[in-house]
Amino acid sequence: MKKLVAIKPRVAALVDYEDRAVLPNEVKIAVEIASPKHGTEVADFRGQSPFVEEEFSEEWRMFMPRKEGTARGIVFGELPLGNMIVGRIIEAGNDVVDFPVGETVCTYGPIRETVIVNGLNNPRLRKMPLGGKWQNAICYDPAQFALSGVRDAHVRAGDYVVVVGLGAIGQIAVQLAKRTGASLVIAVDPIGHRRKVALRNGADLAIDPQTTDAGFEIKKLTNKVGADAIIETSGNAAALQGALKGIGYGGIISYVAFGKTFPEGLNFGREAHFNNAKIVFSRAASEPNPDYPRWSRKRIEDTCWELLMTGHLNCEDIIDPVIPFYESAEAYIKFVDQHPELSIKMAIDVKKESIHNLKVVPEA
Repeated sequence: MKKLVAIKPRVAALVDYEDRAVLPNEVKIAVEIASPKHGTEVADFRGQSPFVEEEFSEEWRMFMPRKEGTARGIVFGELPLGNMIVGRIIEAGNDVVDFPVGETVCTYGPIRETVIVNGLNNPRLRKMPLGGKWQNAICYDPAQFALSGVRDAHVRAGDYVVVVGLGAIGQIAVQLAKRTGASLVIAVDPIGHRRKVALRNGADLAIDPQTTDAGFEIKKLTNKVGADAIIETSGNAAALQGALKGIGYGGIISYVAFGKTFPEGLNFGREAHFNNAKIVFSRAASEPNPDYPRWSRKRIEDTCWELLMTGHLNCEDIIDPVIPFYESAEAYIKFVDQHPELSIKMAIDVKKESIHNLKVVPEA
């Protein structure tokens, strides 16, 4: 059996693993389609995540040094790559009654041939309904962060909304903002293909920030009012500076991106100081939700799954490219790490017929 792991920073490889039988509460899934997470997972893959040397303390609500002698947060050679899977259940434990063998499901899981998960009271193990699209299913995770970002920006009917960064989260945020009733949705991204996809799926206008002063253009397009809400998913310092220029007075910037250390040049002494801008750091996985107790992570998950499986969201254009499993290591390095501009959300075809001539390295 083969799985995709990071064997050292910025190096992916397919390695062997030993499969096992399931426990009474578990199901084993033969993976057919898998997908990585193009945001936070990249920081792990590059060895740049704060979790390498630190851990987040729920008690202190801050990062703290790991205790001496404890394992690092990321161990290369063991770090699994991947985020979402779709496949068929091939083995079920004796206690599992709701997920029979043969059921097609979607859940969180790494890029590998089989995945074993809890099959009892697991809200993140989802049955694929008749007609449900696998492209929508593997966008289950980014849809949650897009929905959270739109909600945290308080997008309302009639608003001027800008979405910055048109990866999977940004593309879904465009659709959600338009379906919420925004009168104008402006998509911002330097990659032409991504802008075209956004325009096909709800954006009214698209801006290339490399050839246009995006903040100034937003002001012109809104008759100098500026955006009521900006959903920032790129994590780019120049993009945030442009958002601060384009935001309307008292507007909200919902910062969804997993931020990095900004280079010198970001200046809060310019438009931010005069526009009474509000920056909200948005994360669907942080509990309690800002609208708790009415909204929780589970409600976000349930809502996104319904929107995805009923076709209210369209992720077919977002899945690009689709790579056979035997090419997944090279493709991960190319499309996720080195040249993310060549993809939106990569999918991996793990079906047996796609893994001929597979080359692997021994497990570390």
